[in-house]
Amino acid sequence: MAQREKKRIVGLDIGSTKVSTLIALAGDTGLEPIGLGVAESKGLKRGVVVHLDATVESIKKSVAAAEAMAGCDVEQVYVGLSGPHIKSFNSSGATAVPPTVREIGAADIGRATEIARAVALAPDRVIVHILPQEFTVDDQNGITDPLGMRGARLEVNTHIVTSSRTAAENIVTAVNRSGLLVGDTVLDPIAAGEAVLGDDERELGVVLVDIGGSTTSVAVYHRGAIRHSVVLPLGSEHFTNDIAVGLRTGLPEAERIKREHGCAVSSMGSPDNVFEVAGVGSRQPRPIGEQVLADILQPRAEEIMFLVRNELRSAGYERQAGAGAVLTGGGALLRGLPELAEHILDLPVRLGTNPAFIRESRISELHGPEFATVAGLVLYGERRNKLRDFREQTETGFKKLVAKLRTFI
Repeated sequence: MAQREKKRIVGLDIGSTKVSTLIALAGDTGLEPIGLGVAESKGLKRGVVVHLDATVESIKKSVAAAEAMAGCDVEQVYVGLSGPHIKSFNSSGATAVPPTVREIGAADIGRATEIARAVALAPDRVIVHILPQEFTVDDQNGITDPLGMRGARLEVNTHIVTSSRTAAENIVTAVNRSGLLVGDTVLDPIAAGEAVLGDDERELGVVLVDIGGSTTSVAVYHRGAIRHSVVLPLGSEHFTNDIAVGLRTGLPEAERIKREHGCAVSSMGSPDNVFEVAGVGSRQPRPIGEQVLADILQPRAEEIMFLVRNELRSAGYERQAGAGAVLTGGGALLRGLPELAEHILDLPVRLGTNPAFIRESRISELHGPEFATVAGLVLYGERRNKLRDFREQTETGFKKLVAKLRTFI
């Protein structure tokens, strides 16, 4: 059998602090990352474009760096979406199966899904995802794929993710003005979940906490499907701001201190470890103990984790995460944060590790949790391509069969 021609799949993660572009080749042997570009994000605030030209320039720089490493041009990208404007809810729809057929087909599934999405939305809202959770055929529930089954009534439970129409359109406009086509827009925690969650975790129940620059996205999976998602208006930039105010230093210096010396638990910071903090203006550098820094960071880290815990409680999923919680995103790199999260959430917590195709890549920068979203966007794109290829092959095979029958007749 001839090998499938390798296709380029590109993920574009437009965050509040950085824009990441990952180019990968998809073939019969899997995905192979060939280019990574990272640029400072400008013109974006909490997932919303506030300066279009600055956002376009950041996207261009990130894509150009990835293209230079990969030695190829980019045309189509899969784009991540996030921000407090993202809202989600669960909905269900049901339809009758024609009594003359009684076998559930793709049209029946599509009809039930369309009924589930027929909910009243504000004019400024647009649906981003309709994610099936489970199907019910007559009285038999918990079905993941009813195609080909026999029954009289089909019901589907779905998780629907919506976005501000303006926010989504402005992201797409920025990408288009960068000379790129948008293959699809994907909610950030859904993309990150593609990269860092295993099937057993999704089945048993897991909470994904993606700590970005200005927001923290939470997604709850149970029985193999996403059950709840929310975007909280706090992120790792708030750690940086707290350091800048608490230590009276500039934001670039505060960011460096956070990365090199930051700790989310005061008791884990050593008073003997002392580092210098650059002053603002003409002020001289001064020594600061690591424990003092931890005293500044711990309240903000606790605030984020308490928001996550309260969200789980109010949604009723606090005790459905049998596999615990997974932290990902750049903010998850703060030392001591997994231990603090484990204490507050009362769940086992681990850092999200990227999939095998990333861990085996020569691009060492990809290995951290801060690139989980862009890796997940590539995985999402590969799955979409496989499904499209399968449909095309099926349609081609059916047309050939019809042509042979016509010839025979």
